[in-house]
Amino acid sequence: MKTKAIIIQFIEHLSNYEAESEKHGIDLNFSDFLGYLNSNQAAVNIKTKQLQGDVKTPELIENDGSETDISILIVLLFRYAKGYIIKALKDSKINSADEFSFLITLLTHESLSKTELIQKQVMEKTSGTEIINRLCKLGLINQLHDAVDKRSVRVSISQEGRVELFKVLPHMQKVSQLVAGNLNTDEKTTLAYMLRKLEHFHNDIFLNQKEVPLHELVYS
Repeated sequence: MKTKAIIIQFIEHLSNYEAESEKHGIDLNFSDFLGYLNSNQAAVNIKTKQLQGDVKTPELIENDGSETDISILIVLLFRYAKGYIIKALKDSKINSADEFSFLITLLTHESLSKTELIQKQVMEKTSGTEIINRLCKLGLINQLHDAVDKRSVRVSISQEGRVELFKVLPHMQKVSQLVAGNLNTDEKTTLAYMLRKLEHFHNDIFLNQKEVPLHELVYS
């Protein structure tokens, strides 16, 4: 392929990436564009774990496809990651990935309302409140009344929380490396792009379409 043809193809990809990003309300950036390019290349065949058995069930065959694979594999990867996180936190006051996530979020804010913090974790209010209460009892976060709205309670990471968080950060970084597994740099960029795209799609549902019936949410 000559240089001119490559440039034309590159511009076409860039135009398609721009249109797709605008459609989904995603800001343009070079890292995501690289991921977009990689995701549009032919997939390499790799040996994968066989999830199903030998019994053929018509109902399952009809619904078989890449969407099913994605759902199953995301769940499996979450379980693998959860196991690694348990190892990383075994000697810490921080007991779970959720507690770690709450603390790492608070580390980057002076304070947040409880609702803001829970919403950032994509979690239901009851479950999020339980985690906040546990972290308060452990002394890892502080609660304070909002200066403007006295009815609102804000939370911030405590000094003890910072110390505990920094203790486990090196271990959690190892978890991140392990979760990325045997992907090369280009594959990591591609996967990060596609996961951000998926997260953007689902976050809109979480924030704005919670009450919409499942059959109306199916993406077409």
